[in-house]
This record gives sequence, structure tokens and C-alpha cells, in this order.
Amino acid sequence: MLRSFFSIVVLLMSVTVCMPTYAKELPDFTVLVEKEGAAVVNISTTQAVRNVPEMPNIQGTPGGEDPFSEFFRRFAPQMPQEQESQSLGSGFIISSDGYIMTNAHVVDGADKVTVRLTDRREFRARVIGTDKRTDVALLKIEAKGLPIVNRGDPNKLKVGEWVAAIGSPFGFDNSVTAGIVSAKGRSLPQDNFVPFIQTDVAINPGNSGGPLFNLDGEVVGINSQIYTRSGGSMGLSFAIPIDVATQVTDQLRSSGKVTRGRIGVTIQELTNELAESFGLSKPEGALISSVEKNAPADKAGIEVSDVILKFDGKSVSRSSDLPRIVAGTKPGNKAVVDLWRKGAAKQVTVVVAEIPEEAKLAHVDKKPAEEAAETIDRLGITVSELSAAQQQELQVSSGLLVESIKGAAARAALHTGDVLLAIGNTSLHSPAQLNEFLAQVPNGRNVALLVKRSDGTSYVAIKLDE
Repeated sequence: MLRSFFSIVVLLMSVTVCMPTYAKELPDFTVLVEKEGAAVVNISTTQAVRNVPEMPNIQGTPGGEDPFSEFFRRFAPQMPQEQESQSLGSGFIISSDGYIMTNAHVVDGADKVTVRLTDRREFRARVIGTDKRTDVALLKIEAKGLPIVNRGDPNKLKVGEWVAAIGSPFGFDNSVTAGIVSAKGRSLPQDNFVPFIQTDVAINPGNSGGPLFNLDGEVVGINSQIYTRSGGSMGLSFAIPIDVATQVTDQLRSSGKVTRGRIGVTIQELTNELAESFGLSKPEGALISSVEKNAPADKAGIEVSDVILKFDGKSVSRSSDLPRIVAGTKPGNKAVVDLWRKGAAKQVTVVVAEIPEEAKLAHVDKKPAEEAAETIDRLGITVSELSAAQQQELQVSSGLLVESIKGAAARAALHTGDVLLAIGNTSLHSPAQLNEFLAQVPNGRNVALLVKRSDGTSYVAIKLDE
């Protein structure tokens, strides 16, 4: 009995020794704050808002209008009134001679920008430049010998690592909050050029533009956005990696603007179904859904349905990687592009151009009058050929207009009014051609349809009924 007891104790001790220990002491941020806090600043902005006061509301006599109302409407001077709109944010000093990094939205439209240091000195700041695409701005104050932050490498950050933010939430200067890195490389809607660092650090209005520190006291990001339903912190905050921000501020400092590369393609994410239809073993890369005519990609021979796997030696794991890589390539440079095309690997060389203003896409929803509709049974759709007028308006040479949907097409979220441009790598010219192509595809397989609609062009995967 006693022997059995000791055996159990020894067994429990051995299990305890073998079990990994994750518990560690909680981090102490006091040294970090003491050393780095002085380089964090409060930013306040004012903007003059002009408005015209409403006409005095003069009550009329019972049963009729006051005789003076018409006089005031026609002859009273409408003097514009000027009011000041104020906002608060944060920033941090990156050079001892007064250059400061913050968010573009903190100083957007400001007539006056004031920077307050931790020693209570205030300076009128000059906006060197802003970049709305990355939400980064560079300011300058006339001062010397200022404390500066040390910049770290956000690529070395690990998910689960402790980080801290210093800023001015709701105007409370030099407030410190801490948390962990929740995720890296987050893509947010309308932010194609920033691989955000997601954290659970408490970030609130006024923290915008402030630094995110790692435990070594290095800035790894600029706190920029929060996800919230209440207007306050919900444990979902996003920071711009400091290397992305530095690339922007370096250009703003040297030229006052930011130039980015472009190749003139529209891309989409590869799903498992689309990857299968294009013969890829796994869904990685950026699928080309349209190529701008005479753009760098077109001149290099890049085609719709190509999948870009590498650009200039950098891997494209997800479609969101490509805009950042291309944008970071200097216009005029040549870049080697690794493609997957029609079941085989291929390389092309593209000369990167400078990104222009966004152009609007054409949209046609008119039904062709002269073409009869035909049913594509395997997809559950009725289609008709595009009229000459529709082709001209859409700037395409061929395509099929979807007039009704059911079955597999409805499950794949195909819409009435969509225009089918291609199936896989093959351009579509007639319903008969589409039926002929589908007759060769086994049941249960996915086919990729290139679809053009008002919000752009993209591939849609449809699984053929078994």
C-alpha cells in the first residue's frame, strides 16, 4: 500500500516535470514609460468652420403672415459666422530637431496644429505632408535637443507578445495602456497598402497617431484605428507597422508627397474552389480578374486568370500582399513576376508605373433587344450575347449577359445583370460555346466564371451538380 502511494507520487512528479510551463511574471512597463514617454506628444488641431445663420423666426399674427417676415427674408444681411472645430490626437518625435510622426486623419483639414510636450512646452507645428492611403503624416516643430523614440522591426513581432501604447485618449496626456499582439498582417476594408498589427491594447479617441511599443522600448507601430460599436475600446485596435510608416515619412520629408508603383491589374483572393479550377494545389497567390489596356501588366503579357505567386522576389501568399509589394516598388523599376498560367509556372518582367487616381468602372444593365436568350442547364442560368452597344459601353469584345438564375448559379451568388466574360482561361462569345465547354467538365468539379458587374470584375467558382 505504502509502495503504491510512493509510486503515484513519483509518477505525478514526473508528469509535472515533463509538462511545459507557460506561466511567467507579468511585464513591468515602468522603465519603458520612463525612458520613452517624453518622446510622445499631444496634438491638438483647430479648423475654422463657416456657416450662415438661419433667418430670425418672426411669428405672424393669427390668421396671416407677419408683414416684416418678407422684409427680413429679402433685405436682412446674412453675415457668415466662423466657428472653431477642435480635435485631439497623439504623435511621437522621430528626430531631435523636431520631426513628428502621427496619423493623417489627426491633422486632416486643420488650420492650426499645436504640439504639446510632456514638459508642457507648446509649439505651432507645420504639416510637412500627409498620405491618406496609409493614414500617415509628418509634422515639424522648431525645436532642438528633443527626446526621440527608437524604431524597432515589426516583422520580428510575434502574436501573443506584450506591447504598450502611450497617447492622449480623450485628451488625457501620456496615458499608458498595455496588451498583446492579437494578429499580424491584417487587411482592412479600403486599406490595401497597410498590413495592420492587431492588438487588444485599450485604444480610444485621442490615441490616434501615438506609438505602439514592444518590451524593448522600440516603436513597432502607429495606433490608427479601432473596431467599436460603442465609440470606445472593445479590444480590437489596429496599428500601422513602423516600417511602412517610415517609408512614407521618408518620402514626405524629401519631396512632400508619396509615389507608389502600379501595374494595372484587378485582383481577387483565391478560394479552395477557384484554386482547384485553375489546377493549383492550394489557394495562394493573387488571381488576376482584369488587366488594364496598355498598362504595365498588359505590356508584360500578364493575362486574366493568371495567378501571381511572386513579385520582384517577394512571395504573394494572399491577394492582399500584392498591392503592398507593388506599391513599395519604385516607379520605373523592372520586376520579375512569377505566374501560374493554364496549369504551368511562368515568368514575365514588368516595368512598374506610378499609381494614378482611381478610375470608375463601366456599368451596363440594359437587356439586349436583338439577341435571344438561351439556357445553360448545367449552371442554372439563362444568358444572351451582348449587343454591339453594350460591348462598346463595357469596353469588351464579347460576353454573355445573365438574364435569370437558379440552382448552382444562385448558390454561387451569381446575379441577374452580371456579364460573363470568360470561363477559366477561355473568353466567352456565345451560349453554344459555353454549353460545349461545360459538357467536358465532370460532375462535382468547380468551374471559374469571370464575371463583370457594377462593382468590378472577379472570378466566381460554381460547383457543377453531381
